[in-house]
This record gives sequence, C-alpha cells and structure tokens, in this order.
Amino acid sequence: MTDNRETCVDPYLDSFARSFAAANYTAGTIRTYRHLARKLGRLMGTGGIAPSALTPDLADQLARTAARGPGSRIRFHNLARQFAEHLIDIGVAQPVPLTEAQIAGAALLADYEAYLVKQRGLSPRTIYHVLRFADRFLDHRFGTAMIDLTRLRAADAVGFVQHLLTGKHPYRDKTAATHLRTFFQYLFGRGSTGTNLALSIPKAAKRWDARLPRHLSPDGVEAVLASVRGNPRHSARDYAMLLLMARLGPRASEVIAIQLDDIDWRAGELLVRGKGKLHDRLPITAEVGEALSRYLCEKRGETSCRTVFVTHRAPHRAFKDGQIVNAILATRLVNAGASLDEVGDVLRHRSRSSTMIYARLDIDGLRSIAQPWPVAGGVQ
Repeated sequence: MTDNRETCVDPYLDSFARSFAAANYTAGTIRTYRHLARKLGRLMGTGGIAPSALTPDLADQLARTAARGPGSRIRFHNLARQFAEHLIDIGVAQPVPLTEAQIAGAALLADYEAYLVKQRGLSPRTIYHVLRFADRFLDHRFGTAMIDLTRLRAADAVGFVQHLLTGKHPYRDKTAATHLRTFFQYLFGRGSTGTNLALSIPKAAKRWDARLPRHLSPDGVEAVLASVRGNPRHSARDYAMLLLMARLGPRASEVIAIQLDDIDWRAGELLVRGKGKLHDRLPITAEVGEALSRYLCEKRGETSCRTVFVTHRAPHRAFKDGQIVNAILATRLVNAGASLDEVGDVLRHRSRSSTMIYARLDIDGLRSIAQPWPVAGGVQ
C-alpha cells in the first residue's frame, strides 16, 4: 500500500526531479527516485530531522537503516546522499564545514595535482588514480588528525604497501608502488620530507612468461565482430568500439577517450590520445566511418557529453575506464565459441577466477548442464 502522507521533503521533490530530467533520465527512473526521496522524508520525520539539518552522511546513515526492497537495483543510501547534496545545492541545507586537517589535506592534494599536470605531464585519468593513492596513504597514516609530513618514516610507506597487499582486494601489480613513489618524490622535492621515502618502497615482482602472449586469429576477430553486429541490443556502439580496435589498433582506454572533435570527417582522420600526451592521427577507413556515423546518428542518444562513446543508460556519460570494452570483448568471445582459457589469455587475467564471471554468458553451455525442474511424480 502506497503512503501518500505529506513528508518534510515534498516541497523539494520537483526541483530534485528536474535535475535528473535535465540529464536525460527516463520518466520511470525519475518516478522511482521521487519515491525513494519521499521514503527518506518519512525516515527524517520519524527521527525529527528537518531538511535544513540533513547532511550527506546523515542521509546515508538513515537510508542504511531501512529494509531494501526485493529486486531493487538502486542503492537507497546513494540516492539519499544525492538528495542531501541537492538540498545543499539549492540552499536549503548548509554544507558541513571542513576541519583544519581536511583543509590542509585538500591544499596539499591540490598542489600535488598541479605538480602532476605541469611537471609530470600526466593525463587526467592517470592523475585521478595517482591522487587517489596519495589520499588513501594520508588517510591511512594520519586519519582525521592534522597532517604532519615531517613525521613520515620509511616504515609508514612500507606499512601502507603491506596494507594494500593484504586487503580484501589486494593489488598484484606495480601500480600502487609506482603511484606512491611519485607522491614521495614530490614530497621530497618540495622539502616536506627530510629523505626520499620513494627509495624505501620495494619493487613489485614481475614474472616474465616464457611464451608469447595469446591473441585472436583473424578469423576469431571477424567472428567476434559478427557476434556484435548481430546483437540487437547495444550493437551499434559496441560494434563501432571493437571495430576501431580491430582495424586501427588503439587500446581500450584510448577508444573510450575519443571526443567528438577528434573526428575530422573531411580529412578522414581520427585523433587518438595515447600515453604521455602523445597524439596520433589515424586514417578512418570507409568501414570504420560507416560504423561511427551509424552509432552517432541513430543510437547515441541525447547528451551534452563530448565523449564519443557514452553509456546507454541516462545520463549518457563517458565511461570511467576501459573495463567496459574488456567486458564487451569477453561477452562476444564467449558467444563466438571461445573457451574461458582463451578469454583469460586475451584479457590477460592472472587468475582463472577473474575469467569465471563470464561463464554465465554461455547460455547454450549452461543449458546443456542444467537439471530438469523437479515435478510431482517425476523420476526420483
């Protein structure tokens, strides 16, 4: 039964809904968000919390106390945080003031970001990950206390690396060590530490396999492309992305970084943004051009995002990383008859368990081993 009683957040639901409509969310999704916002309002009423007193953390805490509805794919606590942030944006609630430690940490990371841009010349995507590791290290070492970089020792650096390697999702490559070395080199260069702590971080072991990396044969590539092209759902976008990789050779991360302005239709060229701010111009073949134009004209959807390949679900934004392309490739490999070992080799998975998640994509294979549904009077 629907509870239609007025809540304390009702006056702000229309503006909340308009913010999603402006981002091209569907009417059905917006109705669900309004329903969840009113649910949050009822929780606020029970707890005696006025809209002006709501903070993102408090909204998150309230939402997590509520039972999750069956089959719900929307995380209530995330939506609750969004609503609290909306109240701050429209001036109903006030942002939580930062502590002195938070202000100092933000200033340090802002200066570090400027260093990464001007001195190291890193890409925005790489800078995001490097900053995240620096922020995680500072939080691990100092927590909510004031940051005192003069107290950093080699044991702090080694201890954080050990923390990363023994966590729930441990890092098994050199990414963490590399990013931390960059941060400590920056701190030493600006005189914040007496010694270069980057030298105390152990190198990550790297095993060089004896065999050459596995790859798809030309027939395998064509089978994957045919599988994508014949899929009625998302075929135009996925086909254009994989065709670019197959015919022109850019990496997955380079494909999802392509902007609308990078396509020069008159010259028949495509600008590819590689590592280290290296840009290359590649010729657009007739086959690739046709796939791109079909996707852009018919299937891309309304969005103000300048990235060529965007999500199918509103608000049609750019992908966070190249994993989406790997997922698409793995799906098509399985559908084209590739084994899980072949999928793992192509995606360079270190563990078979990483590849096993794609086993559920092999519908015909799963159907062949499924047991009949038990019925009364059936074979025992």
